[in-house]
Amino acid sequence: MSLSPTPPILEARNLTMYFGKFRALNDVSASFAAGSLTAIIGPNGAGKSTFFNLLSGAFPPSSGEIIFNGVNLTGQPQYEFPRQGISKSFQITNVFKKLSVHENVRVAAQMEVSRFNFLKNAQSYPDPIIIANELLQRVNLEKLRDRKAGDLAHGQQRALEIAMALACNPSLLLLDEPTAGMSPEETLVMMDLIRTLATERTVILVEHKMKLIMGLCQRIIVLHHGEFLAEGSPDEIQSNAEVRRVYLGQG
Repeated sequence: MSLSPTPPILEARNLTMYFGKFRALNDVSASFAAGSLTAIIGPNGAGKSTFFNLLSGAFPPSSGEIIFNGVNLTGQPQYEFPRQGISKSFQITNVFKKLSVHENVRVAAQMEVSRFNFLKNAQSYPDPIIIANELLQRVNLEKLRDRKAGDLAHGQQRALEIAMALACNPSLLLLDEPTAGMSPEETLVMMDLIRTLATERTVILVEHKMKLIMGLCQRIIVLHHGEFLAEGSPDEIQSNAEVRRVYLGQG
């Protein structure tokens, strides 16, 4: 007897998004296997950010469905997505710059443990402190734990934001241009971190650096003019004539 295929951790079913009369996304469907590392790419205006924002619950689709672990999250408030196990880091670094590195991650973990007692003394919650210690070690920031987040280098702030996103122990991590503004050295460090994280959970990222994508991701989805264009392995995408034409600038 053959085994049934494992259901995907995330399904986007016929997602369409209008902003006024402008259609930013048109009938896009995709599924994501648990434990996979997938990139969403496309030229400017392709609909990547819109698709990503729908997957993270930033706003509801005009039509279509988002199914996560068999649960229909379509139209649910954004706070419900982290509760279900979806966490996102943003394209623009989003940390509390006046708090210490450790405080940033501890606050994120504490919010997960005690959503309605945020002002209670942090020492009353040992678990968030332990979680913060472990996550800072994961992202190689443990030696900077007492430094103000605003004093970190850009790449370090991006790593801190990922630690904050990991505080709720998500099964799906969404990364929006995780290497944006990074130096080549910082980019290599971030690639190693993403590669490690992808061994522990499902990761979906939007990224413009093609060399990074081709050397990092197992699967690539290409959007163009708000529509699904192609998907496949890096080799399949590189050899796809239509992708080369619209994205890589080849005739």
